[in-house]
Amino acid sequence: MKRFIITAGQRAAPSSRSTGFLTTSRSFSTVDASLRDNVPVLPRMPFFDYSPPPYAGPSAAEILQKRRRYLNPAISHFFKNPLNLVDGKMQYLFDEDGRRYLDAFGGIATVCCGHCHPEVVEAIVTQTKRLQHSTVLYLNHTIADFGEALASKMPGDLKVVFFTNSGTEANELALLMARLYTQTHDIVSIRNGYHGNASATMSSTAQSSYKFNIVQTGVHHTLNPDQYRGVFGSDGKKYARDVDDVITYGTTGCVAGFIAEAIQGVGGIMELAPGYLPAVYSSIRSAGGLCIADEVQSGFGRTGSHFWGFEAHGVVPDIVTMAKGIGNGIPLGAVVTTPDIANALTNRCYFNTFGGNPVCTAGGLAVLKVLEKEKLQQNALTVGSYLKDRLVSLTEKHEIIGDVRGRGLMLGVELVTDRKLKTPAKVETLHLMEEMKGEFLFFTHLLTKTKSLAFYLIHICLLFSDMGVLIGKGGFFGNVFRITPPLCFTKEDADFLVDVMDYSMSRM
Repeated sequence: MKRFIITAGQRAAPSSRSTGFLTTSRSFSTVDASLRDNVPVLPRMPFFDYSPPPYAGPSAAEILQKRRRYLNPAISHFFKNPLNLVDGKMQYLFDEDGRRYLDAFGGIATVCCGHCHPEVVEAIVTQTKRLQHSTVLYLNHTIADFGEALASKMPGDLKVVFFTNSGTEANELALLMARLYTQTHDIVSIRNGYHGNASATMSSTAQSSYKFNIVQTGVHHTLNPDQYRGVFGSDGKKYARDVDDVITYGTTGCVAGFIAEAIQGVGGIMELAPGYLPAVYSSIRSAGGLCIADEVQSGFGRTGSHFWGFEAHGVVPDIVTMAKGIGNGIPLGAVVTTPDIANALTNRCYFNTFGGNPVCTAGGLAVLKVLEKEKLQQNALTVGSYLKDRLVSLTEKHEIIGDVRGRGLMLGVELVTDRKLKTPAKVETLHLMEEMKGEFLFFTHLLTKTKSLAFYLIHICLLFSDMGVLIGKGGFFGNVFRITPPLCFTKEDADFLVDVMDYSMSRM
């Protein structure tokens, strides 16, 4: 058998745990023709000129053991054999053995500029060396500069910024603001929405998986304007009538506010039906309430067509919350509102120790600069549209795909076992995620087909040289692929993702 010719720069130096054929490169330019003809064609990952340094830390098994012993027992993990990711560069991640993965999940829609983007890293390191933390009781230009830059991205009179540490914290503050400003308690939210896991946000979240058995009062969950499974299809105005009914029959006629994501992230990349938000905003304001846009996942150009998800619906909220993409991985969140609403917090002392930390705000400001400099919103639109078209084309080939939806680089693929009944393909979703990641999934299958050691080894090499696609899952039934990669994603990456998905589905 001829030797494989390894393309330079495709493989990182192996760790001390790597052995033999498992360290084979991702790319092969020649394979013995007599064997190649019998090997299924696997997609080839795009070339990327970066190799991480060798990893000498603890193994995945050792980390998992510590995690089970010392960390939150409620934390789950993807995959039967959890990944130990030790390095990242732009849209790629690397495990302990130097294997490369295409990150199509982006740390749950968090990494927008790319992993370890040099300009973001430089801003963080420079500020850390100069001043890591003081307090907002003193002056520091980073928080003021970032606040100004963030306010410039907002429409209307949304010009006052409150910095937080997460999306949950931002939404908690927004709900508090609405209640203080209106002097009313009732909040309206949408079924299938997710807004956090603290007291008020857990109440406004309408998915049982994320709700503990504690007192949750003053929140009314209305019909989800789900264009795929909803009772009114894409007629947003019909769904909006349920909000009117809730206000009329479930409240005093006055509400504090309404909170919604323009595209439900945890809920399975479900974009609200057209016409829904304008109608609901009108009803809420007529009842004296404020409209809160949860942009934790859909903000910062991810949807491509607009910088904020709510802009696609032609509305201007009273309060906007954000996190995730705001810091490219830094623990940072924010609430932006009007001066009038912001004054509602001045009757008491509202303080946040780390909200506006110099390192975090320096990183956030760098993110805004990179988004503009590299035109990443436009890239999200261009590449996202291309990717969505390619995903839609798979529906003609694979019956398991029930729906493809979303905007820009916030896309969802819902899997079903029956298109007519829309039966959730929960088991199949997990299986495909494993296949797309790549694992020792072919061994038994191959040994039953051939006794040729050469054939067997080529399959192993190809398996470990390709696949390597990481996606998320969501939706109420856990049957939706969540595709939210870094915004530096390319058309070549999109092709590879779709080809891997196609290949994996073809093997089912």
